[in-house]
Amino acid sequence: MSEPARTRPAGGLAARTARVVVRRLLLGVLVVWGAATAGFAALQLLPGDPVRIILGPNTEVAPEVIAQLRHSYGLDRSLPEQYLSFVGGLLRGDLGTSYQLRQPVADVLSAELGQTLLLAGTALAGAFLLAVLVATLTAGRRGPGRALASAVELVLISTPVFWLGVLLLTAFSFTWQLFPVAGNGGADALVLPALTLALPLGALLTQVLRGGLEEALEQPFTVTARTRGLGESRVRWSHALRHGLLPTVTMAGWLLGGLLGGAVVTESVYSRQGLGRITLQAVNSKDMPVVVGVLVLSAVVFVLVNLAVDLLCTVIDPRLRSR
Repeated sequence: MSEPARTRPAGGLAARTARVVVRRLLLGVLVVWGAATAGFAALQLLPGDPVRIILGPNTEVAPEVIAQLRHSYGLDRSLPEQYLSFVGGLLRGDLGTSYQLRQPVADVLSAELGQTLLLAGTALAGAFLLAVLVATLTAGRRGPGRALASAVELVLISTPVFWLGVLLLTAFSFTWQLFPVAGNGGADALVLPALTLALPLGALLTQVLRGGLEEALEQPFTVTARTRGLGESRVRWSHALRHGLLPTVTMAGWLLGGLLGGAVVTESVYSRQGLGRITLQAVNSKDMPVVVGVLVLSAVVFVLVNLAVDLLCTVIDPRLRSR
């Protein structure tokens, strides 16, 4: 007796995609909750009285004022009550109030988020274009060009971000005066900070993409394409590149967290406004509500970026849609 034919699962591609998105979003909620809980615990474990941090190191006030401040920030309640109030605020989009700026943390972060997203997005796009160009031109080839590209990639990956920023500033701002030294004014002020982030990231993505391309160039479908008379450039750009992109896109999503971390250093080197600068100020002044807010925001961005990467991978490789 022949085996009965397997029936396809109910629902089409849209239904399967919707189920994947919902499942990932539910997992993302757990990730954000875990990050928020870790941030709240760190806030409680750090030494020092938050009220003293709010007042400043050399301010002397009456005990009644201290008690009033403690009550206004909810610091006089028990730890479980503070935690439930913290989680409830997150559900309402309330990240608390900055100790130093005396403003809602959500307002502080939203005012700085645009500049950081512009910097990180420009750097990621530049790194990806650099990786595609260099890896496609050097994959599967030997000679001085490939050796030079590999050496430059190794140097860029090994160079600290702040040191690379100082070198670019010295060369292109102080010596040749092609770009402004600091600030957020104009597109030219974005070039050097974006390059500082993009060059190490692009070097790493180039190595990953080159490995994927070299593996794809040995597959039977590329051999078939060559036997059909296609040129080497068309084989690389039209056939092998799509297969080599899959691990590169996945790694780019994972590296975005590091890109946001690198923005802290880069924005400090170039005196740019953004989340990095406000995070550094918050750490130095022990403004923990802002630090915890940045931590929660980073977790949300991480979840959304990984969801976008998963969906993009199904576009690049249609075989993933059936898994």
